[in-house]
Amino acid sequence: MSDRKARLPGLLPEDLNEEQAEVYRAIAGGPRAAGPQVFALTDAQGRLRGPFNAMLLSPPVGLALQALGTAVRYGSVLTGRIREMAILTVAAHWGSEFEREAHEAVSRTCGLTEAELTALRQGRPPALDDPAEQAAVRATAALAAAGELTDEEYAGAVAALGERGLFELTALVGYYGTLAMQLRVFAGEHNDGTGME
Repeated sequence: MSDRKARLPGLLPEDLNEEQAEVYRAIAGGPRAAGPQVFALTDAQGRLRGPFNAMLLSPPVGLALQALGTAVRYGSVLTGRIREMAILTVAAHWGSEFEREAHEAVSRTCGLTEAELTALRQGRPPALDDPAEQAAVRATAALAAAGELTDEEYAGAVAALGERGLFELTALVGYYGTLAMQLRVFAGEHNDGTGME
């Protein structure tokens, strides 16, 4: 994680205008908050953590971006294990500590083992028996590294995930890459990982 100070101060809920409050409610009160809370979306004062705080800067873009995140996490045909392995592959590629810590916690609830988490943390594919999981991790690594798939990688991913699954995987890789970049730009990966000073 970066040692520099966060560039964007955390915004308190009572200081938000109505457009910002709509984004806040969508994040803090939507599907992310409905399930088991394996990582906190807000700090003790109610400020959004990690990449979510920056979404308040532009409510139209922030609302659309958080909706994309909701769709790739809760509306996808990808299994929870595939989704979380893909997120952790992107986190390792970008060196995104916040994404890694948050999604390792989620991954454990989806059945990922400590050995699988260690491999993903180290940027290497875990030993997997499931062909769809293998194809998803390979495709995610290729997308993160090169931004595209070879014909062979594409054929393997479609065979294992279907066209819809591959489309959703590419959206997931792009979304989590965007979050990782925003965390870097706004110094959200700072000291305690909260994105707050």
